[in-house]
Amino acid sequence: MAVRAQIAEKPGTEQRAPLRTCIVTREQKPPEELIRFVEGPDGQIVPDLARRRPGRGVWVTAERPAVAEAARRKAFARSLKRQIAVPPDLPDTVERLLVKRAIEALSLANKAGLATTGFTRIEAAIAAGSVAALLHGQEAAADGVGKLDRRFQAVCGQLGRPAPIVRELTVEQMSLALGRSNVVHAALSAGGATTNFLNEVGRVTRYRSGVSASSSGLAAR
Repeated sequence: MAVRAQIAEKPGTEQRAPLRTCIVTREQKPPEELIRFVEGPDGQIVPDLARRRPGRGVWVTAERPAVAEAARRKAFARSLKRQIAVPPDLPDTVERLLVKRAIEALSLANKAGLATTGFTRIEAAIAAGSVAALLHGQEAAADGVGKLDRRFQAVCGQLGRPAPIVRELTVEQMSLALGRSNVVHAALSAGGATTNFLNEVGRVTRYRSGVSASSSGLAAR
């Protein structure tokens, strides 16, 4: 089953975006909404999240059920027209790699000086209008989360801009990325590294829930 690429021209612009076909749903989508897989040197299918590995790629909708279904249906072998090994934990492997990329992106935002931690400092940054994204560890207490979220959303509403709120990472993962212990809440100011982080964590959200980055409020702007 061949994987076809088509070109869709955006209205009113010369730019063209390539479309790829999901081997499970047969829907044609932009690469950002799919995950590319290639055959590794050991004859095993591997995810190519950066879309840079050499060799013929096959594409799957970037959601856990679609990856699991591709493995169950032996869709990788049919698309590549040869036998190929599929690890039984492939859906989990993809999620781990997506989370790893999000952690690395958060670390880069921190190195760029865009991260703020500490409840009081985050409150002050929100009040100053300098917060572009708010992060909470999955274990964060509901009262603290609610307090920061309400203030962040109110300020962003007054400024007429989105209020991205991230809950995809654990406290341990946030602490690792930011090089501090017990980071429960964090804030990011605007910058290229923050945009990159929102792109990466949006992929995690979509993979886990099927909710697109734009619908979840995490799409880069």
